[in-house]
Parts: sequence; structure tokens; C-alpha cells
Amino acid sequence: MAERRSTCGLLGLWLALAMSPGFGSSLAFAQEQHEASTSDLAKAAQNPIADMISVPFQNNFNFHVGPHNQLQDILNIQPVIPITLDRDWNLITRWITPVISQPPLTVTGEREFGLGDINPSFFFSPKLPTHGIIWGIGPTFVFPTGTDKTLTAGKYSVGPTFVALTIQGPWVLGVLVNNVWSFAGKSNRGPVNQMTLQPFVNYNLPGGWYLTSSPIITADWEADDGDRWTVPVGGGFGRVFKIDRQPVNMVLEAYYNVARPTGGADWQLRAQVQLLFPK
Repeated sequence: MAERRSTCGLLGLWLALAMSPGFGSSLAFAQEQHEASTSDLAKAAQNPIADMISVPFQNNFNFHVGPHNQLQDILNIQPVIPITLDRDWNLITRWITPVISQPPLTVTGEREFGLGDINPSFFFSPKLPTHGIIWGIGPTFVFPTGTDKTLTAGKYSVGPTFVALTIQGPWVLGVLVNNVWSFAGKSNRGPVNQMTLQPFVNYNLPGGWYLTSSPIITADWEADDGDRWTVPVGGGFGRVFKIDRQPVNMVLEAYYNVARPTGGADWQLRAQVQLLFPK
């Protein structure tokens, strides 16, 4: 019951912020004065390698996890900071820091709360699109910073990451993919060989609203065939607006996992608040 009240409270706060009359008035003013800039800002917020500092707080509610079918909560704090290398290239840095509330993974286990494994990525990206394609490529790392054995893979991992997208009218379409392999870490933990694939489709509407689908597909190549894939299907909506002078991007999405490992979540609710700092 406590978990359910916590989930409902966070979602209620999200909806209150997004739909409150005060913010509605601010949005109406923005529509009259800055409609074009709001649309551009929404598209930039949907671009993982935009030349703009942003700080997303992404909360994932994963339902029916583990032998007791309990809630897993993962808050990903993932600041994106671009660095200008020269007049032609940027280096886009992205750090994902997970804070996890983990239900028991065994029948006799206990819930754990703490820091998970930090995942920094570095994208070398040209400042101008290539034939209409915005892209970036570089290395990604995983550090075993988890504060409990259930919150970490216990391995240092590295691999390539790549993102590509195109903006066509109201559409923002793209994909982000990486694969990491372990190369060091605790000898009593199994090797890591895992792929993450995230296609994203966004359709932008007037007033900073948009429809979105960005499922995070994973493949654990070390697992048995039946436990290898996590494949979500779903989507949601978002809105870019201002709180005073601070641009904010808020997103709410729901996904059902049509494929999942044993003990994995059957569905997920994702709520995100992203602070935007355009130049």
C-alpha cells in the first residue's frame, strides 16, 4: 500500500504541474509570443545530442518485479552537457546515474535502496547534419558503483554507442544503440555482454505538446534464450513550457513488455522532468 500511495503521489504531482491553471496561462502567453521558439525547443529536447545543456530526471516505475511481484523504482539522473571541440564538431557528454529501490530478487531476500551503476557516454557529433541526418558516435562506459550487490553488475564495462535522428516537419525520428562488454571487476560475478536499443518517434503539436514513443529494448547476450530480451511496446505524451523563465520538458509514458526475462517487470510507467538550458 505504501508503494501504491508513493506512485500515485508522484503521478499526481506530475499531472498537477502539467495541467495547473497558472502554467496554462504561461503557456497561452508563450503561444502568442514565442510559438516558433517553443516548437524548436521541444524538438531540441527530443534530440539526445542537441547542442544544449539539459538535466533530465527520469523515473521508471517497473511493476510486478521478482518472486513477490513488487514495484521496482529507478530514478535516472542523466545530465547532458555539450562541449565545443572546434567549429565543426561537438562532444556531447551524457551521464546516467540510477537511484534504485529494488524489491527482493529471491524468495527470502529484502528490499534494497541505493545507487546503481553509473553509465557515462560520449558522442562525437558534427555541428551540421549530414544529408539531413543528425548523428553522433563514441564510447560508453559502465562503472560498478552500486551500493549493494543487487544494485550492481560488479563489472567495469565499455563499448560503442551511436545515435542518429532526423527532423522532418513536426516529426523527430531516430534511434540510439550501444553494446557493452565487461573487462574487469569482481571475479565472482558473471561477464557482461549487453545491448541497449532505443528507437524514438515524436510528433509535435501546437503549444509545446507532443506525442512520443521511445521504448528501451535490451538484450543480455549472456542469458539463456528465454531470458535474453526485454521488449517494451507503448508510448505517451509530453509538453514543453516555462516555469517562470525556466524551460521544462515533462513526459509521461506507459509500456508493456511483450518479452521479458524471468522475474522482470510486465509493464512500466515512465515519468520525466527535464530542465532545459538553451544558449
